[in-house]
Amino acid sequence: MDVSEPASISSGIAARYAKAVFDLAVEGRKLKALESDIAALEAALQESADLRELISSPIHSREDQEKAMLAVAGKLGLTDIMKNALALMAQKGRLSLLPQLLDALKRAIAEAKGEITAEVIAAKALTKAQADKLARALKASTGKKVKLNMSVDQDLIGGLVIKLGSKMIDTTIASKLDSLQNAMKEVG
Repeated sequence: MDVSEPASISSGIAARYAKAVFDLAVEGRKLKALESDIAALEAALQESADLRELISSPIHSREDQEKAMLAVAGKLGLTDIMKNALALMAQKGRLSLLPQLLDALKRAIAEAKGEITAEVIAAKALTKAQADKLARALKASTGKKVKLNMSVDQDLIGGLVIKLGSKMIDTTIASKLDSLQNAMKEVG
């Protein structure tokens, strides 16, 4: 029997937790503190294989997960809002959704600030000046402050792939060569 939830159900559950946490943070004027909580939890998840195992493994009881998460929250100095959310998620067996919760919270905070995030994949690392110019160009086209999430893929040969919400802009050489090849097939 498969007890895993489909991704859409999981992301919906994580979004509901995120909305509740976000609303409580806004109400308590603790949005800045919430951002710190998110950064601390992301860093902890990145650095600790034990923590990743704790939130995803079914061998730990919910009570043990709750105790461990409250200890982690205390060590990280998280807000009461986040501590309570983590405790509730542990009680309900939802700790595996923590990465999705953090992503949903980041999106909600960015939206509240009028920001959007652009995923940029480049053939080589952009200089600070190039990244700033790209951010300004994207801001001009969207009307919102754009935060760039940069990564490098040397297989691209040259150019950029920019994912901004549901839009994707592909200026890579490989993409241009594919377009040229398709155009030549239509002619010949």
